[in-house]
Amino acid sequence: METDNTELFKRLGRIAEELGATRAAVIPTERIETDASYRELCSANTCGNYGNCWTCPPFAGEIRKLMAEVPTYGYALVYQTVGQLEDSYDYEGMMEIGERHNSTMLRLRDRLDAEDLPRVLHLGAGGCRVCPVCAKRTNEPCRHPDKAVSSLETYGVNVAAMAEAAGMKYTNGQDTVTFFGAVLFDLPAPAADERTRSDRTWKKRTN
Repeated sequence: METDNTELFKRLGRIAEELGATRAAVIPTERIETDASYRELCSANTCGNYGNCWTCPPFAGEIRKLMAEVPTYGYALVYQTVGQLEDSYDYEGMMEIGERHNSTMLRLRDRLDAEDLPRVLHLGAGGCRVCPVCAKRTNEPCRHPDKAVSSLETYGVNVAAMAEAAGMKYTNGQDTVTFFGAVLFDLPAPAADERTRSDRTWKKRTN
């Protein structure tokens, strides 16, 4: 990462944590691994969204095309929500923490609209959740295509490897559950005076 962007990355991490994330960090997208086999996690339909959500398989798009999209962004703000369960059978607790994670995702999406980021892609956990009931369930067009969110697995992301690259644990101990999200983004264009300085530096090096 370029030193000039350190403050931006720290600020984005703070924003995610202030909005509810347990931890957050920025990594280059070149450190994100993708594999088509991770789409199989979606076809298991543990979240109930397979075939019932426009941004989930099989309607989200061809897996290799989506995987190829990931490295077209420069960086990813990776964040996680870690929650304590009563025990390993605490399904209601898992759902509650999952909703908390999705709430953070939606607030983060709205908050980052205020940042000067030219291109952003939000990837979450377990489907879109923008609408209480996806329009796909009633065979209607997506109500908010500009806000809809796909899952990391839909894009074939190896979430465990992404967590490690971001310095986070994929699992956080007995009777806990951990959810991940990522915001892929490009850096803002440098200010005019910064571009001028960069051009001068480049010219000096090439003369």
